[in-house]
Amino acid sequence: MIKFVQHNLSVVRDYEIGPNQLPLRQYAVGLVRGYPLDGGIIMLRVTVAFFLIFAVLVAGQLFAASADPAADLRLSYTLSAFAHQILFVYWLGPDIGISIWSRKVVDTDLSAEQRLAAGNMMTSIDLIPRVCLSLMLTAGGILSETIGVTHPLWQMIGIVLLGPVWLAMTLIMYFRSDTSLGETVARFDNWFRGALVLGIIVSTSYSWFTDRLTETPWLAGKLYILAAIIFLGMMMRRKFEDFYAGLAKLADGDVTVEDNTLMAQSLRRGRPFSHAIWLGLLAAAYLGVVQPGSPQEPAAPPIDKAAVLRPEPLIVDCYSSLVVAINPTNAIVA
Repeated sequence: MIKFVQHNLSVVRDYEIGPNQLPLRQYAVGLVRGYPLDGGIIMLRVTVAFFLIFAVLVAGQLFAASADPAADLRLSYTLSAFAHQILFVYWLGPDIGISIWSRKVVDTDLSAEQRLAAGNMMTSIDLIPRVCLSLMLTAGGILSETIGVTHPLWQMIGIVLLGPVWLAMTLIMYFRSDTSLGETVARFDNWFRGALVLGIIVSTSYSWFTDRLTETPWLAGKLYILAAIIFLGMMMRRKFEDFYAGLAKLADGDVTVEDNTLMAQSLRRGRPFSHAIWLGLLAAAYLGVVQPGSPQEPAAPPIDKAAVLRPEPLIVDCYSSLVVAINPTNAIVA
């Protein structure tokens, strides 16, 4: 981590001087808009590596389940629950990191280069929780389907498509923020999130009053919390406007004491919303684990205990075939 921070500091210094190098102003605009410079490329590689590892795990699970058709439901539950948990971890952890780096940006005891490097770290890390948010509702919807909360076909299609569409918007805003396309998508994203908050509340309330969530009342709580988190994120953006404006002035080298004060005040105004989002994530995780109001133990597909106590069918079949080939009278029946 120390070497990584030192490298980012050197990147900022490199952009300061030299006629053929990127002007510091343009560098800071990239920070404010989320343009992925050095740190962003690293975070992108980390994200791609994560999805590749997840794809390998999925392939392994599919191969293992191919020998036991009855395990399909358990496989679907396992994969969707794993994805749901990973999204939670990669949302909350980096978000805390962003908060820590933001304190460095407003620390006037640090040099301008160090404060800009902290801003670079913020915008680089910020890609991860934004990706997790875009995929969370899709992962949760698929997970709820595997535990018995059925959805109409049209609704399930919407749930499945929401993740890829929102993810594409997120990546466009991050990597093409300095283009007309990125600015258009960013404006649409505000309306999109507002509509999503309203849609989650209406859909969850309808499901509640039509008794679709009788056996999983905790799921309604998780959905309401997610709607609140999305709304809190929208409000937090507004509170941070002076913070990012001050960061741009810091890159110009003409930041004043008043600008520093406005940045610190902006950060203080936005921090309660950030903390509320963390508490919301923890509350949603608690509901998912404890599942209060369920008529039985935490939901999960039924498991054949007898199957757990015996070897995997594929292994038994291979062993049986080998024994039969050697001595047909000692055949083993799985």
